[in-house]
Amino acid sequence: MSEKSTDRRSGDGPDALVSAEEDRFAWRRKIKSNPTTRVAYRVAVAVVGLVIVALGIAAIPLPGPGWLIVFLGLGVWASEFDWAANLLEWVKDKVTSWTRWVGRQAWWVQALVTLATIALVLAIFWALFAVSGVPGFFPDGVKDWLNGLPGIG
Repeated sequence: MSEKSTDRRSGDGPDALVSAEEDRFAWRRKIKSNPTTRVAYRVAVAVVGLVIVALGIAAIPLPGPGWLIVFLGLGVWASEFDWAANLLEWVKDKVTSWTRWVGRQAWWVQALVTLATIALVLAIFWALFAVSGVPGFFPDGVKDWLNGLPGIG
C-alpha cells in the first residue's frame, strides 16, 4: 500500500486531504475510464445542464431566481465542459467587478443603483400582472389597488 492510502485511512497529514479529494471523484474517473460510459455521462451532463439553463431562461422575466437557475445549469455544464467552466469564471469575474465597483461609489450612486434595481423588479411585476393578471392569493385591498394600475386592470 502506498503512503497516500495509509494517510487516507488514518486521516492524518496534508496528503490525507489530497487523497480525500481524489476519492470524492473516484466514481467520475471510473465512468470516464470506459469510452461508452464517458460519452453517456457527457451527454447526460449536457442534457441536465440544458434543462436547468432552459428553465432558468424561462424564469428570468418572472419574479424569482431566474439568473441563479441559469448559473446553476452553467455550473452543471462546467463540471464536464471547459467552455462552460471558462464562461462561469468570466461571469463570476464580472459580478465581482460590478459588486466592487458599486461598493467604491458614493452613497448616492449606491442609492441610485438600488432604486434602479427596485424599479426594474417593479416593472417586471407590472409586466407579469399585465400579462397574467393579479394572483388570487393577494388580499382584496391589494388586488383592487393592483387592478387599478394602468395596463393591469
